[in-house]
Amino acid sequence: MTSPTAAQPALANHTSQNYNEHASFVYSDKNTAPILRLLNAQSGESIVDLGCGTGQLTEKIKALSWPDAQLSFARENGNALGIEYTRGDIQDYRTLDASLEGRFDAVFSSATFHWCKANPGGVVETIKWLLKPGGRAVFEFGGFQNTVGVRGALHDCLRRRGYDPAKADPWYFPTAEQYSALLQLHGMSPSDVELHQRPTPLTTDLFGWLKTFARRTFFAEFSDLEANSMMEEVVESCRPDNYWCDAMPGLGIKPPVGATGNEGWNVHYVRLRGSATAPSC
Repeated sequence: MTSPTAAQPALANHTSQNYNEHASFVYSDKNTAPILRLLNAQSGESIVDLGCGTGQLTEKIKALSWPDAQLSFARENGNALGIEYTRGDIQDYRTLDASLEGRFDAVFSSATFHWCKANPGGVVETIKWLLKPGGRAVFEFGGFQNTVGVRGALHDCLRRRGYDPAKADPWYFPTAEQYSALLQLHGMSPSDVELHQRPTPLTTDLFGWLKTFARRTFFAEFSDLEANSMMEEVVESCRPDNYWCDAMPGLGIKPPVGATGNEGWNVHYVRLRGSATAPSC
């Protein structure tokens, strides 16, 4: 099996340290099982992974990954398995090695396409370009209402300071109908494209999640001091809906000093999962 990846500059904040410390749930067995079942990889197939991240899902897959820090980490993990990693922009197949055209039986992608806000149609064109005639694409990424509440709090935080949050927001969260229409517009035949609710316990806490996914996107124009203050503001805005603790069950508030028991943060993820088939000729 083989694999490429890449994305827009918004992903530059995805350092391997931040990603693996605060967002390991992205590649956990539980959260990746549905997309891997849908892929149903067969022995001898050539499969390309668009968006290899730090490489945990790309065993036995060659990947195209563009963030240098992630690429280095993935290479260290994957070299022992004979996995090759390279770099390109999946929104524009002209940035990829020309030898990849029409080579793959399947395209696989998990947790990547929602970062391709600049040109989601270009991603579909890349998929078509990579696939053999009649090949399949299997994908999962953030769909409509993904991170609901947290995204709104980020927008409110910027708007209160006179900034347009739409310009800073890096995400593309379409409905199932919208993405199916996009696939069809670019000549792919969609199948079972659906939204799936997935309330997700965070690996650490909401501040760590924001540090990983929002610091270099929503708050890219601010100093560390300013950004940290704004992220703390978002944390407190989201606490009633996203925080739980045994000391104050069901209340969504900080426990008193000295309280005991477990605590944690959840973000309401909504995944857009499905498949599509390339033209047979």
